[in-house]
Amino acid sequence: MSSSYRGLILDFGGVLTTRMRLNGEAFERSEGLEPGAYFHALNENPEGVRVYSALEVGKATQEDWNRVIGGILGIDSTDLMRRALANLRPEPAIVAATEKARATGIRVAMLSNSFGLTPYNPYEALGMWEDAFDAVILSEREGVRKPSPAIYLRALAELGLSGPECVFVDDHAENLPPAEALGIRTIHHTTDPEATATQLDALLARAAA
Repeated sequence: MSSSYRGLILDFGGVLTTRMRLNGEAFERSEGLEPGAYFHALNENPEGVRVYSALEVGKATQEDWNRVIGGILGIDSTDLMRRALANLRPEPAIVAATEKARATGIRVAMLSNSFGLTPYNPYEALGMWEDAFDAVILSEREGVRKPSPAIYLRALAELGLSGPECVFVDDHAENLPPAEALGIRTIHHTTDPEATATQLDALLARAAA
């Protein structure tokens, strides 16, 4: 049975890159924060949650995020996003699988809930910007974020493909069902990039160029 997949859609943080939690823990150490303080600011502090959600859909700037998160943590807010993501690196196994797929004719999109683009563009900094993909879909540009179905439809439109022609990889399980509802094959990436890369290779190996 030959593969019918013609498109690959990948999350950025924690899929195309190393794990977000490890990056955040390294940030806490570098800033002298108590363990867990950064994650609490992002995920539990009401103002932190609000500004991050607003940033993702383009209703707050990265500098707004820097100011609010810096204030919650009691640290210098100058260019804070750059410092907060300083330990993020490309994930070699996933990047290699992506490049291999694209070389065989698979159309590849990056779909990310945005970290903002100015003053620090983390995508460009890690070599994962427009030239590296056939499409780049960022929530701040779309005004909507995962797991809203609208952003998956936008990714399909940008690729010019239908749901059943595509595979989507994300590290957050809650982002998968809306894609599955559109007929997209999903992979939940956890902590084993080699295993995810093997799955991708198996799904896409027989795709027609």
